[in-house]
Parts: sequence; C-alpha cells; structure tokens
Amino acid sequence: MDDLLHHPAVQKLAKGTQNSPWTGQLYLVGGCVRDALLERPLKNDFDLVLESSAVELAEWLYEEGLCEHYPVVYPRFGTAMVSVLGVQFEFVTARKESYDPDSRKPFVEPATLLEDSLRRDFTCNTLAVNLHSEELRDPTGMGLADLKAGLLRTPLEPAATFHDDPLRILRAVRFRAQLGFEFADGLGEAIETERDRLKIISMERIREEFSKMILLPNADESLRDLMALRLFSHFAPEFAALVGVSQGKWHHLDVWDHTLLVLTNAQTDDLILALACLLHDIAKPPTRLVDAEGQIRFFGHESVGAEMARTILRRMRYGNDEIEAVTLLVKNHMRLASSASLSTPATRRLIRDLGDQLPRLIELVAADASALKPGVKVLDLEPLREKIEATRIATPASVLRSPISGEVVMELTGLSPGPSVGKILHYLTEQVIEGNLAPQDTESARHMAKQYFDSEIRGETSEENRQ
Repeated sequence: MDDLLHHPAVQKLAKGTQNSPWTGQLYLVGGCVRDALLERPLKNDFDLVLESSAVELAEWLYEEGLCEHYPVVYPRFGTAMVSVLGVQFEFVTARKESYDPDSRKPFVEPATLLEDSLRRDFTCNTLAVNLHSEELRDPTGMGLADLKAGLLRTPLEPAATFHDDPLRILRAVRFRAQLGFEFADGLGEAIETERDRLKIISMERIREEFSKMILLPNADESLRDLMALRLFSHFAPEFAALVGVSQGKWHHLDVWDHTLLVLTNAQTDDLILALACLLHDIAKPPTRLVDAEGQIRFFGHESVGAEMARTILRRMRYGNDEIEAVTLLVKNHMRLASSASLSTPATRRLIRDLGDQLPRLIELVAADASALKPGVKVLDLEPLREKIEATRIATPASVLRSPISGEVVMELTGLSPGPSVGKILHYLTEQVIEGNLAPQDTESARHMAKQYFDSEIRGETSEENRQ
C-alpha cells in the first residue's frame, strides 16, 4: 500500500486538498487499491470516489493549479478526469445505478460509499483507502477476504451484476487470468446464464477486453475460459472450429491447443503479433484433407486464413492498419516454415513483400516452430536473421523496385497506361531482385524494358488492336 500512498501524484493531491472542503472525504478505490494490496505494479491511472460532486472537486483542483488541464467531465455519470504529474485520475461521485434491459448505460443517482461499492463489478475492486487518513475501508465486508483467498466474487448476486452490465462477463475472464484468482461459487454458472446479454455490448468494448486478454503472459488461460464458457460465439465463432482438429505427424496437439501454445511461446506485448499468432491457423478446419497416403494436409490454409482473419478483425472493429498487418503475417506464415536458408533473391523478395512486418513474421515463425511435436527438429532462425540483415544493408527495400518509372516505359514503348506497363515494371523489379540489374542502372533498365516489350508485349498489344 505504501507504493500507492507515497506515489508523487497521490501525495500532491492529498496535500493539495488538505484543509479543504474535501478533507477526509476522498477515497482511492478500485484497481489501484487492489493492485497495491497485491503488491502488483501500479498503472498510471487511479480512481477516486467521494460522496459529493466530483465535477466541483475537479474544477476546484484546476483553479488551484493542482492539475495539468481543464477537467474532462461527464455530468450524466458524475465523473471527471484530470491529470496530476502525468497520472490520470478519474473522480467519481458515489452513485447508485439502474439499467434499461437493452443497454449497459445506467441511470445514475447520488449514493453512499457502500451503495457505490455494490454497483461495482467485483469485491476485490470495492476496497477504498482514505486519501488523508490512509484508513482502508471494506464497504461490502467481503473485499479483503476475497482478495486474500484469491476469489473473484460480485458484490451482488452474479446473475444480476452480469445482467446489468454484460461487459463484466469478459472482465471476469480477464481478471481470473490476470490476478490468478478463481471464480467464487456460482459465478461461472451466472456467466453461462447471462452470456447472451453480450449482444448489447458494442464490438469496440468487446475488442478492448479481448485485446487486453491476449496480451497477458498467461493469455491461454483467458482463451480457454472464453471457449469453455462459449463466449467466442458472440464475436469470433470461427475459433470453436479449431477444437479437436488433428494435424498429422509433425504435431502433438489439435489446432486449438497448438494455437494457444504458439501465443504462449511468443510471450509478446505486441497486439499485432499476438493476433497473428491466434489467427495463423484459423483456416485449417475448412482446408483440412487426407491425401492418398493418409497424410493430413492443409493446402492453401495461409491464403484462406488471411481472408478469414480479415473478416474476424473487421467484425471486431480493429483498425485498418492492424488488419492489414495481421493478414499479411497470416498469409506469409508458411513462407519460412521449412527454410533452413534462403537465396539472396528470395531474401530480397521477403524484404520487399513484408516490409516493416518482417521482424514480426520471424517471431511468428519461431513461436509456431517451437510448438511442434517434442523431438521434431526446430528450425534455426538465427542464420536467417543474419542473412536478412546483411541483405537489407546491401539492398534496402527502398531500392527493390524498377530503376525507371512507368512514364519512362510508356515513352520507350508507346504504350498507354494499363496492365502492359505494369508487366514491364514487374519484370524490371524481378531483375533487380535476381541481381541481374543494378538498382540505379537506368540505362540497362531502359534497354531491358525495350527488349521485354519487343519479345513479350508487342505481339499481345497488336493482337488486342486487331480484335
């Protein structure tokens, strides 16, 4: 608790409000108190509750020069956001909530600290510490005991808590893994009873919770809970098809367990890489076949998987840049799977095609390879990394293109803009990649373009003109 109470921003706020109308009335609450008691690292955002107006307090702090910007206020919910020494504080007027059945946005009214604690998600998040006296309060009488026992319990009946705000279902799954807690009696059953209420939650909020889950060091635990509680059906039902799909002689796990192991092996806080790990084999169920020799094959699963990944990520409202990066990784994840070494031209193509995503592809391939059956020789990627770096230095991606432009090609050949110009530019780019044409050799490029046009293009354009 000392880390929280002696935090510079907390100290500044405590001293600044000493001998003010709010002295003794302000309580740090929620995740910051929970994490302090569990001796977990503190995040740079704290919640503070009071039984009077949070908006008035925030405005007073601004007038006194104790916060760095004018408060961001939400009058309907009686909350205000301020920044103190770079730390975000959310001030909340203690409140009671009631819900419309078709919305997770509550109707609110002022309340006591106890009533405010009852509308929170879990007892471990109801503990409060007075900013001035440093007294720890447990309004529900269950928070400290549940914290010590490692139990995730709702302040009210779990079905009622989840029915009012179904996003708490996903938060329960995340907290169970994040905190290493277990569900209290009846909580898992309440999730199953109320899971269909997730349909009223925006996909953006679901995406936010899901993203936090998959970046946990033990993300596989959250994902197993999502599967066991049948929660994927509300945002990514494609994952259910991975369960029980066997993969053949190189694997000891079905596609689902293999996917979880790949994510675990990656141990990443990079959202794009985590999503690529989760989605790299998403198309194995629809592409699975057994050949004449009895071998299991998944022909084209990387290309089909890229399109399935795009569909899932769009549905979940991920950003376009994230979607493009993940689909590129999924589409190319087999490209290095069996390559102990690459030729220089192949390495140049890899650099050109993957661009900034190449380091992530290598990490994905490494995590995938290390999830094969024990005893299978794991691909050594270190020589490949060295080859890529040497090739990148010698021929950076910026020069892996035609030395001349489309305008020059049209001037040389008399072609109009169209596919034929693109064919010539592609040919010239391939010559650069193969090492047959220097990236800056425009004279040779002009000669090659003319030759290629005469041998490969002129006849096609003449035939088109005759038709």
